Amino acid sequence: MIKVIFCLRRLPHLSLEEFQRYWREQHGPLVRQHAEALRMRRYVQSYTLDVLANDALRQSRGTGMPYDGAAEVWWESLEDLTAALSTAEGRQADRALREDENRFIDLERSTACFVEEQVIIA
Repeated sequence: MIKVIFCLRRLPHLSLEEFQRYWREQHGPLVRQHAEALRMRRYVQSYTLDVLANDALRQSRGTGMPYDGAAEVWWESLEDLTAALSTAEGRQADRALREDENRFIDLERSTACFVEEQVIIA
């Protein structure tokens, strides 16, 4: 099993609440609609909390500003994802999701990577 982790920052004109609402109420259902065509096994949205504890965490570790949220998408394998994207339906689904991302994600200030989990504590 492999996954992609997206660390997201919102477009500058959106508040954190607006960004998270759009992501949850508009983008989430769009992902669900295209999940089969893209052979997704799981999709999770994690919303950054607007709490003082995040400031304390950042200061204690000396890190930069937190992302506005993170998304995780699982596939059986990279080959399975590649196979999905080789179909017309998969390419159309990928295009629809990327077009929607441009409506609320500041992609230049966000990042994504493929990862393989190593569970330490379950």
